[in-house]
Amino acid sequence: MSSTLILTCVSIYSILLFAVTWYTSRGANNESFFVGNRSSKWYLVAYGMIGASLSGVTFISVPGAVGLAQFAYLQVVLGYLIGYLVIAFVLLPLYYRLNLTSIYSYLQQRFGNYSYKTGAFFFILSRTIGAAFRLYIVVNVLQVFVFDALGVPFFATVAAFIVLILLYTYQGGVKTIVYTDTLQTTFMLLSVLLSVIFISKQLNLDFGGLYHKIADSQYSQVFFGDWKLKSFLPKQFFGGMFIAIAMTGLDQEMMQKNISCKTLGDAQKNVLTFTFVQLFVIVLFLVLGALLYIYVKESNITLIMDANGKIISDNVFPNVALNYLGTFSAIFFIIGLISAAYPSADGALTALTSVFCIDFLGLKENNIKSEKEKINIRHTVHIAFAFILLLVIVFFKLINNASVINNLLAVAGYTYGPLLGLYSFGLFTKKMLRDKLVPFVCVLSPIICFVLNEYSKQWFGGYEFGFELLIVNGFITFIGLSIISKKMAAENA
Repeated sequence: MSSTLILTCVSIYSILLFAVTWYTSRGANNESFFVGNRSSKWYLVAYGMIGASLSGVTFISVPGAVGLAQFAYLQVVLGYLIGYLVIAFVLLPLYYRLNLTSIYSYLQQRFGNYSYKTGAFFFILSRTIGAAFRLYIVVNVLQVFVFDALGVPFFATVAAFIVLILLYTYQGGVKTIVYTDTLQTTFMLLSVLLSVIFISKQLNLDFGGLYHKIADSQYSQVFFGDWKLKSFLPKQFFGGMFIAIAMTGLDQEMMQKNISCKTLGDAQKNVLTFTFVQLFVIVLFLVLGALLYIYVKESNITLIMDANGKIISDNVFPNVALNYLGTFSAIFFIIGLISAAYPSADGALTALTSVFCIDFLGLKENNIKSEKEKINIRHTVHIAFAFILLLVIVFFKLINNASVINNLLAVAGYTYGPLLGLYSFGLFTKKMLRDKLVPFVCVLSPIICFVLNEYSKQWFGGYEFGFELLIVNGFITFIGLSIISKKMAAENA
């Protein structure tokens, strides 16, 4: 596929996106930006959240990782189902009852200002890293397959994407994202579905043949029984459960779309609908991954290797789609890739801006400044976070050497653990905290987990931490908070 055709696809798609942005952001104010005026349609939020939660990481890395881990990721997704039920029936009622704009305001009401700022800080750290990883993988694919040949530096490619995302979220925020995510989810899913169809045709497989081909292959194993390995079922399942709770239920980016619904009931319908649709979509991605490797093997395609002679799994899907399945497939791959990139970055940029403005600058409660002054401050913060994302993505380009999906969730195991511990302590105990000590506990817990992860094989007879590291992190935080806790009555004395 020529570079000109790829750039044309990107341009046409961006024009369509900005048309939607213009229509939805008319008359937008700070309330529109932060919570969409609390008037979002629940079914649009549910559908759009699929694209936001999956992102470019799922689009590229999940199919690519099938060659190494088979269908093990499905164990994590099954755990998601339980996690989303906790979000729907425990966390959302809390957020609606307190009428929160930033979900970290709960920590201020429950414990105090230091806990509040600590929770907001860990979100900013988590989401900045996560959004950068997600956008990095998409931009890197375009760089390798398009822009390197044109002599465009990686920095310029990233900057162009960041500017586009900045421009279409600049005014409308959540109000706009609810609609743009819906558009982008549609194109992403269409791209994956068409890729499955194209490869099936190349292999002369009907639906029945497709099922048997994958079921009989080496790629379809779901459950693994060695307790020492990362792929052990309980590790994956319970890790997935708490990843869903932490990375969705305790994440301002994901929750700001839910609390933009009119009522708690609408928000719960959104989460439950999203839960089961996401399961189907993940299975589709795994099926695509198995088909990719089967097609590569039967067609004798040479895969791209790193300096150590290992397959670069994140390049498997783009290599096949762009070079072996024809122009029509390549066009939809590019559209799907862009559609996967934008929802993760636009929501993150909006949420980071919201949290910093509300939780650190107190913009929503500040009655001294005029609405125009507040909007100007929000715009400045928005641009600043766009620049930070740009720098972080370029930094990841220098250090990344493994599958992005594993890196992203490993990082989340460290940075979302303190949030999990804080909210768990608030919900399941009636104790107060020595608020000034909370930041120390929340910093110490990830450090302890990092050491445990680094030396687990030596200390625990070959045991490898997987996604359950998030649970361990949250538990250590909970224990630390218990040590610095005090009874509610003592606080009121």
